[in-house]
Amino acid sequence: MTWEQLNQTQHKVVQILTNSITKDRLTHAYVFEGSRGTRKMEVALQLGKSYFCKEKTTAEPCGQCSDCKRVASGNHPDVHLISPDGQSIKKQQVELLRTEFSYRGMESSQKFYIIKHAEKMTPSAANSLLKFLEEPEAPTIAVLLTENLHQMLNTIISRSQVLSFTPLSNREMEKVLVDEGLSRPIAKILTEMTSNLEDARQLCQEDWIVQARNVVLQLTEEVYSRPQQMFFTLQEKWLPHFKGKEELGLGIDLLLLWYRDLLYTQLGEKDGLIFVDQLERLDHQALYSSQEKISRQMSAIFDAKRHLSSNVNPQLLMERLLLRLQEG
Repeated sequence: MTWEQLNQTQHKVVQILTNSITKDRLTHAYVFEGSRGTRKMEVALQLGKSYFCKEKTTAEPCGQCSDCKRVASGNHPDVHLISPDGQSIKKQQVELLRTEFSYRGMESSQKFYIIKHAEKMTPSAANSLLKFLEEPEAPTIAVLLTENLHQMLNTIISRSQVLSFTPLSNREMEKVLVDEGLSRPIAKILTEMTSNLEDARQLCQEDWIVQARNVVLQLTEEVYSRPQQMFFTLQEKWLPHFKGKEELGLGIDLLLLWYRDLLYTQLGEKDGLIFVDQLERLDHQALYSSQEKISRQMSAIFDAKRHLSSNVNPQLLMERLLLRLQEG
């Protein structure tokens, strides 16, 4: 990561921080607030690199010196990270941090710490941190990351500079995922399924989303041209892959994306397609479908998604859905 790359998705935050770095006016405490996946941690680590890098000539750290490399790898002796211990951040964790910071820095007098899920501090931990913020070990920078600013102590917020991180747009998230090595078709699907970058990354684990997409493509083809095979695919591939209500819901969402693409193709509006590598199939199916039929199929999918919230048998739910999709 570089400030230039981070600037593409969090322009306002990056501009404030880089200006402060350039003018040597960093404050002693920051609160980074925003939803998951908005790159709060990446910005915090980049700030840490800029804070310790002795080779930088601008706000941008060199990325090559030992300080930069150790901050990036989580091994810098004067950079500390606190995360919830179980369901909360406890007073002992903050007290231990204060004790460590009472000693002279391993290689300089500078100290830097990051607190993840800062809203999960117990009242005693928050009050202990408040004393630390009021009497910082100079020079020290604290970065508190939170998804729920309203759950934090007002006294902590008032002693910190609050920077708000905006959710990534679909286009921004797609670019991030592609830059991280995902194919464009997979990235486009993920941006439709979630607006959260971390959730998108989690769906990529063990190629779950790739396999899910392949199952959906096979099933939609069989609904269209091989209906005698669709129940076999349901039993052998769909049900073993989409386990539980949450995953089954994602599978139904993928089905809806396919039929939405089919409708867009029928209408000649291809700019918003998600299955961008399946244009030939979409053209072929659209040629032998009508807008009314596709609308009925999408309505069947919406009905299945609504019924999913009740205590329904997944196999029966999907069998009924496939019959309605095949009948149109």
